[in-house]
Amino acid sequence: MVDALQVHGVDTVFCVPGESYLAVLDALHDAEGAISVITCRHENGAAFMGEAYGKLTGKPGVTFVTRGPGACNGSIGVHTALQDSTPMVMFVGQVPRGFRQREAFQEVDYEAMFGPLAKWVVEVDDAVRLPEIVGRAFSTAVSGRPGPVVVSLPEDMLTDLVDVADTPAFQRVEAQPADADLARLGEMLQAASKPLVLVGGGGWSAEAGADLEAFAAANNLPVTASFRAQDIIDNGHPNFVGEVGINTNPKLAQRVRDTDLLIVIGARLGEITTQGYTLLDAPKPAQGLVHVFPDAGELGRVYLPDLAINAAVGPFTARARQSQRADTSAWDAWTRAARRDYEAWIVPGEAPGPLDLGKIFHDLRDLAPADTIFTTDAGNFAGWAGRYFPFHRYRTLLGATNGAMGYGMPAAVAAKVARPSATVICYAGDGGILMTGNELATAVHHNLAIVLIIANNSMYGTIRMHQERDYPGRTKATNLTNPDFVEWAKSFGASGERVETTEQFAPAFERALAADGPAVIELVVSEELLSSNMTLTQLRERVAAANAD
Repeated sequence: MVDALQVHGVDTVFCVPGESYLAVLDALHDAEGAISVITCRHENGAAFMGEAYGKLTGKPGVTFVTRGPGACNGSIGVHTALQDSTPMVMFVGQVPRGFRQREAFQEVDYEAMFGPLAKWVVEVDDAVRLPEIVGRAFSTAVSGRPGPVVVSLPEDMLTDLVDVADTPAFQRVEAQPADADLARLGEMLQAASKPLVLVGGGGWSAEAGADLEAFAAANNLPVTASFRAQDIIDNGHPNFVGEVGINTNPKLAQRVRDTDLLIVIGARLGEITTQGYTLLDAPKPAQGLVHVFPDAGELGRVYLPDLAINAAVGPFTARARQSQRADTSAWDAWTRAARRDYEAWIVPGEAPGPLDLGKIFHDLRDLAPADTIFTTDAGNFAGWAGRYFPFHRYRTLLGATNGAMGYGMPAAVAAKVARPSATVICYAGDGGILMTGNELATAVHHNLAIVLIIANNSMYGTIRMHQERDYPGRTKATNLTNPDFVEWAKSFGASGERVETTEQFAPAFERALAADGPAVIELVVSEELLSSNMTLTQLRERVAAANAD
């Protein structure tokens, strides 16, 4: 098992140890120096770390969890990898083969459980087939639309003595764009007057991002990113015009409606990207639609494109950069206006209270080192970072597009393990951090100098927003009672500091960067700061006015 991991270039695994795969742990003892083992405090965290590692490196992140409860705890990371199109392989301990189908201790049918969540689920009954199956698992995880694979390992199988040869390292299989498709794209582009490029999904690389920028610049195309895919293109690039996600600039959303040629590269056109399937009509959008995607099964799944290109994003952007040179005079003004809208959107306005998240993140863009990797959790609080913190390099943003709370802290651990010299900032809410904040112990244990910023508004802010909108004045189950996060941080062995005003943040952040180990900054946020473009009072007034009408 461990030999196979080394054949496929695995250098790090994340795990919570369990008796169901003790033989693997023993073999990893002999592989010390070749494979780092990061011991986590919960399988949820371990799975998120494996997913984040895969997202950051482009090769499958590897997680080991034990049977039954361990597998259930880790399933959220598998779902995240599925919706985020992230290569990942989760190895799950299983009861001995002779105990199967008896509801033995912690027994679960993983093929039934993980079937809807993974690209492939398999149980290895014969140790002779381990190299074969592990090789297929890694190849499946990276080929086509990247995603998760789950491999079940019966406990007794792991101690069988067998004679077996190693396999070659896995190969990535990528679909290539056809010459006819590129020619048709050129014709459609030249006939357009308001083109717009939308990028997202998995399978990107720094090279593909650079090719995208060159393609956009050569054809003066406005480029928008799907939810939490902003780091595909330099946000300072004159052709970048913002993010189409949860906190979208209304002017950008209107541009998606108004475009006459939407070129979608790598994104699925899911619920968040389409604002609840409202920006485009299904099944046939009013806009001209070119959809480039590595999995043919996704093309036409919801929206019927005028041109469907079954291709991985890397080969497509490389070819598009070389082949596409359009007369841009028809849309130059359109592109400039879109960029102006974006630049106006990222200027913070006035916010109530002594602590202004908009100004803090506006300042953070100058305070954060150039090598910063930013990880974020799920919730309205994250909207300030997405709006005001720019990303200039590929894979400097790690966030879960499936909205999984608790992602930020484990992702930060994975990022610091993968890129030890980089500055890693985790931005989490008070709700999400108490779901996986125990992984701060993992950061302390491995001396990973992560800066954790907690936005504490003592509530589940996103759900509170929906509650106030749909059931005004009837607050239930969204208020939170939190610990003292400064003392909480110190109890783990990290440094901790509380920030209550905008002016206190910059010096606190500089001290956190200089800390010898993990550092926590608690931001005391007013409940008025409900989202980056609406206060709680404004929402209540809007609901009241709508009800009065």
